Amino acid sequence: MSQYFIIDFDSTFTQVEALDELARISLKDHPDRESIYKKIEDLTNAAMEGKLSFSESLEGRVKLLEANQDHLQQLIRHLKKKVSASFSRNKKFFRDHADEVLIVSGGFKEFITPVVTEYHIKKENIYANTFEFDADGNIIGYDHDNPLSQEGGKVKLLKVLDLQGEIFGIGDGHSDFQLKESGMIKTFFAFTENIERKAVAEKADHVTPSFDEFLYLNNFPRAISYPKNRIKCLVVGDVAEEALTALQKEGYNIRHRDTVEDKYLEEAGILFCDEAHQPTAEQLENAPRLKAIGCFGKVNYRQIAETACENGIIIFDDPKYNPRNIEFIPKRVMDFMNEGKTHLSCNFPELQPPRVNNAHRLIHIHKNVPGILAQINEIFASHNINIVGEFLVTNPQIGYVITDVNAGYDKELLTELKQIEHTIKFRLLY
Repeated sequence: MSQYFIIDFDSTFTQVEALDELARISLKDHPDRESIYKKIEDLTNAAMEGKLSFSESLEGRVKLLEANQDHLQQLIRHLKKKVSASFSRNKKFFRDHADEVLIVSGGFKEFITPVVTEYHIKKENIYANTFEFDADGNIIGYDHDNPLSQEGGKVKLLKVLDLQGEIFGIGDGHSDFQLKESGMIKTFFAFTENIERKAVAEKADHVTPSFDEFLYLNNFPRAISYPKNRIKCLVVGDVAEEALTALQKEGYNIRHRDTVEDKYLEEAGILFCDEAHQPTAEQLENAPRLKAIGCFGKVNYRQIAETACENGIIIFDDPKYNPRNIEFIPKRVMDFMNEGKTHLSCNFPELQPPRVNNAHRLIHIHKNVPGILAQINEIFASHNINIVGEFLVTNPQIGYVITDVNAGYDKELLTELKQIEHTIKFRLLY
């Protein structure tokens, strides 16, 4: 059965609402710009939440714009920098599914087409409104006959397209949910990476905090193996909010607690703590999902660092109140989570592997005993997988192997790698 992906543009493919951004460009010198911005944003939100018909909202916003062709060119440059992170890193998906991906938006082709065609999306698969201009290039209106300018426009369009197959809908607004409500699509995913509209999320089949999550749920190849929103980051003690900004942008599930409680540590993939709130060695032995600790201060006892290492948990620490901590600790943790880098860890052997494009990266942490690398390579060979890069470093406790391969893999391969004797942790990065 054919599959189609109906994807919204504003606040979904991009992080922002394009008409709102166009207003900020075109009205930047207007004396009443703040009040006009507010009116446009209110009209946008009312339509997205289903409180106002889309046609009324669109007409009201366009009348307030006072925009022209030059403003549109500025907007396009701005939007190209505002593509949602999870869409940007999964560019390969759009290339591989160029015939099945449709951008369906109440926005305008004039700014949508230059942005999405850079992601292998075909012009003929872009459905949106079109502006009307006067002789001087000023926007004076839009094509009211286009179904996407009308209430229920996306439903009207899909009826005309009559797509035969399994249809997925991905968007943040009421007009996206209407496709599910009408029975036109099989599954509606409320996209919340940029904004969560509760009225829409409550009705969705799934809430997807990122495009990675959508691909993961539906077993499609993706840039990262496991969605960041599924990884819990436990924060305990005096950790500056600025230190969490980068993790929040990547979509990690941040949880604040007053103490390092067992039940929360057992669920966590990352722990951020200060010098006064550190886990015990016993807690680390019972934290199977924990991969990395960022300590804003120095680790109190060598036993904590050694137990963490024995359980495949990396620690990055730094002297208490060091001003660089706000950036240093999060960067090291993310470099490990994203690339496998262990540089400046206090308990892991040192490794800074270069990123290899068009490859899959796998991490194997094991007890430092002879013969593990040979077993890893034997498994790859038995599956006819070519290794394009491999790195092994050790300390007295563990061996740490990163392998880059340029072919697909199956679950059997992953299972065999996990089952090698003396394996501590195995992880597929991307």
